[in-house]
Amino acid sequence: KRKRLNTSVLYDSDDESEGSDIVVRKVFAKRYCIMDEDENAKEQQPDETCPTENVSTNRKQKVFAKLKELAKQRTTRRSCSSENCEDSNGEEEIEEEPLCHLTLTPTEVSETDSDSMKDFIVEEDDDDNTEHVKSKKQPQQKELHISNSELLAYYVPHLSRCDHYVHFKRIVKAFLINAIDDTFLRSLYDGTRQKKYAQDMLLSLHYLDDRFISPRLENLITRSRWKDRYKERVDCYPYVRIILKNPENISCQACELTRYCKFKVLLSGKLYNSRTLEADDFMSDDKQVLKVGTVCANRTRVYHNLKHFKYKLYMDCSSVTELDGVEDEPVKDTVERLFSQLEDNGWIQKRYNDLEDYMNDADSFQEEK
Repeated sequence: KRKRLNTSVLYDSDDESEGSDIVVRKVFAKRYCIMDEDENAKEQQPDETCPTENVSTNRKQKVFAKLKELAKQRTTRRSCSSENCEDSNGEEEIEEEPLCHLTLTPTEVSETDSDSMKDFIVEEDDDDNTEHVKSKKQPQQKELHISNSELLAYYVPHLSRCDHYVHFKRIVKAFLINAIDDTFLRSLYDGTRQKKYAQDMLLSLHYLDDRFISPRLENLITRSRWKDRYKERVDCYPYVRIILKNPENISCQACELTRYCKFKVLLSGKLYNSRTLEADDFMSDDKQVLKVGTVCANRTRVYHNLKHFKYKLYMDCSSVTELDGVEDEPVKDTVERLFSQLEDNGWIQKRYNDLEDYMNDADSFQEEK
């Protein structure tokens, strides 16, 4: 190590005499002192503060504050078990140590992952307590579930679940009753009958209209080019015949576009109420003959089958009651007897299969181009 050099003096020591009275002036040379690096570092360490070190420490403190906030958020997400609380306290104690390593090593990452997995591990000592609590809660949950379902069925009957075929059988029974007593359907819709069997039949009638028929009819209309006048005619007449004839290059009377029209649509029948199914005798013999193209003819067939299915089903039930020769029998007994006969010979199942075929035809009908 290099030692500090003494200041140089511009005079010769040999020329100086002990007895001389001459004052010798000492002149010091202006040169930098070469000092020891260790001593210089020791002298500057308590006095000097480097600005770059302050910036780095400020950054470290900010990073540490962010890590501390993240650690607090992580501890709040954990469960309040004793082991988890102890783990969180241990993490806080570790974080309060001086800032030596801000970056996590792979081993530290694995340790944190293992600590987080402890939150999802249930100890064997707590199994008995948790099973005991669950056993107490299960009967309460069952009672609550039953009460909610009963309340839903009572206050919102349209949301109650039932098989489609069960709905259809209720409708057949309601039509059999109305064929004998023509005021039954009217009393259902105006709210006069409040018994459970009547409310179930009303629910099934709404289900047939709102779930089966109406959405498919709307889909067929919105995807077509039919004019409103043609749609109103198809809606009013319950019977239709579609006849093949010689093609003509004329305007289709359904969409009013020039087509090779080779079909005749014959509409007939009485106008009726869509709910009570009561027929109107006004212009009962009126008929309509319309010339349409191939696509409009097929759409007319599919649309008409669904639109007037309920009325035709009611007319079939009416014919069944008219053919029955039993008299002086209560209405309830007559309906139960006829219904069991229709169910045994497969008549109800056949009508239900027809409804499913009509719905499938409506679902698979392609959009008109």
